[in-house]
Amino acid sequence: MQVMIYGIAYLLDLIIGDPSNWPHPVRFIGNGINICVKAIRKVCKTERQLKIGGLFLWIIIVGLTYFITWGILKLAQFNIIVYWVVSIYLAYTTLATRCLGDEARKIWYTLQRSSIEKARKQLSMIVGRDTTELSRDEISKATVETVAENASDGVVAPLFYLLIGGPALAMAYKAVNTLDSMVGYQNEKYRSIGYFSAKIDDIVNYIPARLTWIFISIASFFLRLNWRDAFHIGWRDRKQHKSPNCAFPEGAVAGALGLQLGGAHYYFGELVEKPHIGDDSRSITISDILLTNKLLYTSSFIALLCFSAIRLLVERFL
Repeated sequence: MQVMIYGIAYLLDLIIGDPSNWPHPVRFIGNGINICVKAIRKVCKTERQLKIGGLFLWIIIVGLTYFITWGILKLAQFNIIVYWVVSIYLAYTTLATRCLGDEARKIWYTLQRSSIEKARKQLSMIVGRDTTELSRDEISKATVETVAENASDGVVAPLFYLLIGGPALAMAYKAVNTLDSMVGYQNEKYRSIGYFSAKIDDIVNYIPARLTWIFISIASFFLRLNWRDAFHIGWRDRKQHKSPNCAFPEGAVAGALGLQLGGAHYYFGELVEKPHIGDDSRSITISDILLTNKLLYTSSFIALLCFSAIRLLVERFL
């Protein structure tokens, strides 16, 4: 039954995506983070105090997210149909395949019409880096990198935690990931208060990122892309990133498409040096955005099949 719930949630994500006028738990999580950060900054002034405050921020946000979700599911158990509907909705909200693919496609469409300024603005909605001076090729590369990285954070990792711990654990993961995306930056403003959020995000994404590398490599085979380089470069360049996880999916995509990703970027006005990932075999084009989307959708489906099969085997024999 649980596998069926998650399969329906996956299909809903592909069909509906993330309508902007629908209530979404991640928006509530983000609002909670903002409230807590303001409160912590009023009390904590030194670097050490902010780091301790950041730990409490993580405990409060992730703890509340898990137990509220768990409580909602418990309350819904009075009726099997209500429980199914609530479980499917909560599971669906943890996935971001359609949303991520749609945002990338919007940028592709805008670039196709040669509207650089609009493409920069669209890109700024899904990345943390400064986009105001990016060229057409840099916008394309940033979009490919973002889809590659979020194939793990927004798709494979939530599926992974859904299948092993249900909607409550998957929602707690979304809280961990949202904390990292909001306060986990290595700059003066967030370095202390976001220290624990960034470190714990690295831990919880350790397995999903490596699984994403494998799933993208398999997807490359089915899409007749360079699956050998996807697997090889994903492993070869795994340390070519400040994050211990991001280079795995980015390397797989870079290898599959024959591109070089990474390099220096500006974040909040600060230049952040990043190593290159992949080989500079050819120049990037806007069509690479669509190819990356194909890798995203195909690898997400492979992940669902693999996790569901494992869950069914465990339930059958244990």
